[in-house]
Amino acid sequence: MKQHILPALRLTLLCMIFFMGVYSFVIWLPAQLAPAKGKGETVMVNNKIVGWKLIGQKFTDDKYFQSRPSAVDYNAAGAGGSNKGPTNPDYLKQVQDRIDSFLVHNPGVRKSEIPSDLVTASGGGLDPHISVQGAYVQVKRIASIRKIAESSVQSLVDRHVEKPLLGLFGPERVNVLEINIELDQLK
Repeated sequence: MKQHILPALRLTLLCMIFFMGVYSFVIWLPAQLAPAKGKGETVMVNNKIVGWKLIGQKFTDDKYFQSRPSAVDYNAAGAGGSNKGPTNPDYLKQVQDRIDSFLVHNPGVRKSEIPSDLVTASGGGLDPHISVQGAYVQVKRIASIRKIAESSVQSLVDRHVEKPLLGLFGPERVNVLEINIELDQLK
């Protein structure tokens, strides 16, 4: 028994030192080179923090681009998905309710034109981005409510399209908080 306990204790101690010390330092060190030293990139307007670049926020007013739905109501302390499968009746009703609501707020848009990211929550529930199509489908509503030209809102979307990482990884997308901040600055 002694021949099993001592190696197990040594391995436990070695793992504690490695994962609590060495690994943490290896992760912390490159974070110090990142913007905000790995503490998250805040978005400021008039010297006031209005949000975080990589955490989604709820926008319910029709004069703004709507965010992707969140299964955790945008609570960063409890990030997560709904874990309901695509055949779950509750989930299907929730998606249908989101589609119906979107159509009410965006007259003239057909159901087939609604991108899935505007009616389905992301896995983490805090996605700060929507697809480019998700932004374009909202242009008409926003232009109408704000009484500005659709072409102005469309060019705003064009300016806010983020390309895939290294041109390869991920889809093009639009950060909702950043585009809504600039939208407020349009005349």
